[in-house]
Amino acid sequence: MPDRALSRRSLLGSAAAAGLLAACAPPEPPAAARTTRALPVDRSATDRRVAFASWTQYLDQDESTKRFPTLDAFVRATGIQASYSEEIDDNDLYVNKIAPQLRAGQDIGRDLVVLSDWMVNRVIDQELVQPLELIRMPHAGNVLPELMDAPFDPGRQYSLPWQSGLTGIGYDASKVKEIRSVEDLWRPDLEGRVVGLSEWRDTLGVILRSQGVDPARPFTRDQLAAAVEVVDRRLRDGQIRRIRGNSYVQDLQSGNALAGLVWSGDIATLRAETGNERWTFVVPESGGMLWSDNAVVPVTSPRRRNAQRLLDWYYQPEIAAQVAAWVGYICPVAGAQKAMEKVDPERVEDPLIFPTADFLARRTSVFRALDPREEQEYAAMWTQVVGQ
Repeated sequence: MPDRALSRRSLLGSAAAAGLLAACAPPEPPAAARTTRALPVDRSATDRRVAFASWTQYLDQDESTKRFPTLDAFVRATGIQASYSEEIDDNDLYVNKIAPQLRAGQDIGRDLVVLSDWMVNRVIDQELVQPLELIRMPHAGNVLPELMDAPFDPGRQYSLPWQSGLTGIGYDASKVKEIRSVEDLWRPDLEGRVVGLSEWRDTLGVILRSQGVDPARPFTRDQLAAAVEVVDRRLRDGQIRRIRGNSYVQDLQSGNALAGLVWSGDIATLRAETGNERWTFVVPESGGMLWSDNAVVPVTSPRRRNAQRLLDWYYQPEIAAQVAAWVGYICPVAGAQKAMEKVDPERVEDPLIFPTADFLARRTSVFRALDPREEQEYAAMWTQVVGQ
């Protein structure tokens, strides 16, 4: 059994399952992406390296050596030298940083990056990622059937899911009475002690659900504006301490914040790192958000086949189970539940790693894909309020 289950958006154990996971209507697909950019010559056969960029605590790690066991096993098995960087804190910030280089045809020094559904939709549409050679990835067929035909990437020609997770409410139950709804976050006892996520689809998605609007389905500008107004008002009156990317956890860890709209796994991280078992994650009564993060190969990578071998490695059920046991996310790999019997028997029936379709259908929504006009307009509304 791993020393602890941590992750950027890692899920809590079975004890939290009763409060988790509303209809996951798929977003509208974008126009079919076309690969018109000239791809670099692949040098994988002679350049035996692969550089993997992801989010904080999103891969199994040995606490004493700080090494990544499954990644080290990949190096031993293939002879490909692999590096792993925890450098992604926010989808927009990261892609805005690398996109100019990608458009200019420059190698960014990363061969595999992990981005959220909506951002993968964007980078595919903008031709910033390379198509995958699935014929060279024998284990890629282990992707869960319900994840195979993603609306933004039918047939998974450009991406494969890394992990999935939840957005809801986290709070320190040792200092705060029970929180069951978004409205509870606005209680006087939490003034200045609430945090929110800069990923606006997550923050506004949960608020939209509290206002009776399903973000998986068509909604109006006015409906989104009403959700933005809640954040604006609560920032101005001091109820929300601040809106941040993954670093919002620092406010919770320091005690400067006691509650917030959070990614479920960060609460598991807090429990493990602080020893405070009273940190609690719940999907609010009105519902929360379900998301996936997906691995893609940047369009300028000259080591695509090394990246594909690395991604294919993690689609072996035995390897996927090791990662899932440590990070606690919804595992996208068929067969991993069976493999978990040897890795961590206590988590074989954990519905937050291996949820049933009914479990997912009851309490969460997937934020629908936006067309370019909507995305620009809604992002501008958010930026005007939070200054990011």
